[in-house]
Amino acid sequence: MKTRIAALALLLLTTQTLAACPVCWGSPDDPMVKGVNSGIWVLLGLVGFVQIGFVAMFWSFWRNGREHRRFRESFRVIHQFDPRLEKGEPHA
Repeated sequence: MKTRIAALALLLLTTQTLAACPVCWGSPDDPMVKGVNSGIWVLLGLVGFVQIGFVAMFWSFWRNGREHRRFRESFRVIHQFDPRLEKGEPHA
């Protein structure tokens, strides 16, 4: 049991140096680091493009709805139904 604990402690103490890759631990001028940074910017640009697309879509929905509402309200009722007119009462 003590050997397992010692092995686990040794593994935990040496993991930082063993798991460091050139991207995480390397120099900023390394081509791999530059490639990963470029990939991050491409993915951020893609996410931004999709979000702009959603905003444009909902803005067009809002604009078309407003135009539809104006078109619907442009129709006027020539004569509104008044039950007194059927009975022959004078119009007030």
